[in-house]
Amino acid sequence: MSSDTMPSDLPDPLTKYPRPPFAGQPQSFPGLTGRMKPEPDHGEDSYRGSGKLTGRAALITGGDSGIGRAVAIAYAREGADVAIAYLPSEQGDAEAVAKWIEKAGRRALLLPGDLKERAYGREIVARTAEAFGRLDVVVNNGAFQQPNQGLDAIDDQVFEDHFRTNVFGSFYVTKAALAHLKPGASVIFTSSVNSKHPMPSLLAYSATKGALSNLVLSLAQLLAEKGVRVNGVLPGPIWTPFIPAGMEEDSVKSFGSQVPFGRPGQPAELASAYVMLASDESSYTSGALVTVAGAMPVL
Repeated sequence: MSSDTMPSDLPDPLTKYPRPPFAGQPQSFPGLTGRMKPEPDHGEDSYRGSGKLTGRAALITGGDSGIGRAVAIAYAREGADVAIAYLPSEQGDAEAVAKWIEKAGRRALLLPGDLKERAYGREIVARTAEAFGRLDVVVNNGAFQQPNQGLDAIDDQVFEDHFRTNVFGSFYVTKAALAHLKPGASVIFTSSVNSKHPMPSLLAYSATKGALSNLVLSLAQLLAEKGVRVNGVLPGPIWTPFIPAGMEEDSVKSFGSQVPFGRPGQPAELASAYVMLASDESSYTSGALVTVAGAMPVL
């Protein structure tokens, strides 16, 4: 039997997860996981840990849903204690994540609040370090997104909220964390393919992601002498509550169809990138921007 005709037990990445069209399913920001159809996969039943982060302590902003939730589950199964920061309105989702962390035998810490507040960034770092006795990994994942029509339709406050949440919030957290990060620690930013391929309908969001990618490259150099690694992940279209809560209904229906894989990625499909960047095996990786986008070319 030739290799072309042999049956394969490998999952086809094109059909492994649901493909568009999807239901419109509008939600208000930041969106709830349980109201999504289909519900995202965060690796609850699939991620298998191998001890890559044993004994570490991690803080993940936006850890209640989407990519942050998948990373929290993966980190716990890799042996880390995990603190998650999230908006108070997301308490139910956050408690569900805490149960998955504890089911993996690790400690969970829930930190509700608003990343736009400078004091909150300092507070969540201090509480994480106090609760776990250390801080080894910071994942700046929390974000705000709202679509726009024309430039004149973008409210000044909404534009500022994008930067205060996505950029300022990440800055506050990282700056506060520096006092606790030892050589070998890791800081990871969730940027986006929009940092290199900005969307006119997501002008403010795309601009913040460009800033975050630039921040990764600058901080990697700035913190190199301290032995602290800084990297970023550039997700493509990922099926998270941000989509029905932060995009037009027609865009939700066709979401993910624009990439070569023809479907959106699931949060579970990004977790391995965050594990890799946080682990000792990536000790020479700093200043990297890792694209996870279903074969979408990002240059």
